[in-house]
Amino acid sequence: MTTLYMTLLAWLLFLGYWIIVIRIIFCILTKRHSTPSAISWFLVIYIFPVIGIVTWLFFGELYLGRRRFQLANQIWSKTNLWLIDFKSCDAIFEKKNSDVATSLFQLCKHRQGLLGIKCDQLKLLTNAKEIINTVIHDIYLARNNIEMVFYIWKPGGFADDVANALISSAKRGIHCRLMLDSAGSVDFFRSKWAKIMRNSGIQVVEALKINIFRIFINRFDLRQHRKVILIDNYITYTGSMNLVDPRLFKKSSGVGQWIDLMARIEGPIAGTMGIIYSCDWEIETGKKILPKKLKKNKVILKSKRKHGSIQVIASGPGFPKNMIHQALLTAIYAARKELIITTPYLVPSDDLLYAICTAAQRGIEVSIIIPKYNDSVLVTWASRAFFSELLEAGVKIYLFEKGLLHSKSVLVDKQLSLIGTANLDMRSLWLNFEITLVIDNGQFGKDLASIQYEYISHSRLLDKKLWSTRSNWNRILENFFYFFNPLL
Repeated sequence: MTTLYMTLLAWLLFLGYWIIVIRIIFCILTKRHSTPSAISWFLVIYIFPVIGIVTWLFFGELYLGRRRFQLANQIWSKTNLWLIDFKSCDAIFEKKNSDVATSLFQLCKHRQGLLGIKCDQLKLLTNAKEIINTVIHDIYLARNNIEMVFYIWKPGGFADDVANALISSAKRGIHCRLMLDSAGSVDFFRSKWAKIMRNSGIQVVEALKINIFRIFINRFDLRQHRKVILIDNYITYTGSMNLVDPRLFKKSSGVGQWIDLMARIEGPIAGTMGIIYSCDWEIETGKKILPKKLKKNKVILKSKRKHGSIQVIASGPGFPKNMIHQALLTAIYAARKELIITTPYLVPSDDLLYAICTAAQRGIEVSIIIPKYNDSVLVTWASRAFFSELLEAGVKIYLFEKGLLHSKSVLVDKQLSLIGTANLDMRSLWLNFEITLVIDNGQFGKDLASIQYEYISHSRLLDKKLWSTRSNWNRILENFFYFFNPLL
């Protein structure tokens, strides 16, 4: 009888395994994954059967859970009236764009339904202490509301100064909301600050909560990766910086201080940022917090200089699919003279790789700046698999040596800028909740160029001939990790 039971159990396991495999294959084929992604999944599942199946269950399907999924599909229908009123304020929209930006702004108008919004006060911030001091100053001057969303809030140093400023504002009657990613901000939720803030009246939400009971309900690696601050529906910040003190953050990793970039903007662009925040808040809490409606024809722009215009692109479940990826491709193909890209994680899609190489081959001066040392071994090796093709096309690759360059920026012909939270990897482009600013402004472009040239001055240019002499073991490792490229 024991032998019979063991045989029956073996057949049941064998049958169960193939049912799961067939189910996964069915999902891959019916969801129209890209060819490299589909092939990678097939190989992982067949070469590493158990690991492959478990990996698929955690990372293969984009699911939020039933409640969040329903909310994500409903949020835009509920905000239509607000958007109609917003679009009726003609004074805030810029109807013309520069030659290099026109195609991208047309894409945004077609897919998001909005023209570019005039810039008012727009400033780039690169020094962590200056960023934090400016944020704290604005928090203390807030009159009505403060909303924040961050992937990482790491207690200690500068972060505690921001926490104290928020608590002080909440106690004087300012409506404060704070949304933090569960995985990225695990140290925050284990610290005293979550309780102190809630007791002071701040609404604190743990986004995409991770625990053992929800692993099969929510996709494990779908993260809230935005970094946004909204104050009084008028001032907004976004960029690459998490709420951390770079002097303390990940000191043991040996990669140096993290180097970031943030933009501070005043004006009606805060309305579209507020809509995105409202949608994120509703997906997590079920409650809608639409920003106040603008009064038609009563919008005053403080600056009298030429404004330029801004578009905000958000990604994630419930938002226009693949929009950031499309925007990057459109911007790269619009380049006529110079293209500079900074990213900490360079694992581009085939389309992006082809666009970048094509830009260099048609005479555009293309530079990519990445950190020499990275906090992710997997991404480090996967990135190197692209170097040969980029170098052959004429792309200049700079390895930043003065810390972990975490800035995410694209500058086209010193006129069209894209900055935000998205890395050049699959997770940022097709999975996470991300945000990107598209800015058509010559002065802003020059400011961004100055920062990027400074990065280059602290970088080492990768030599094409020297790179070609690397060992065969390095080539094997690069190609092995490239195998996981579509899964990163």
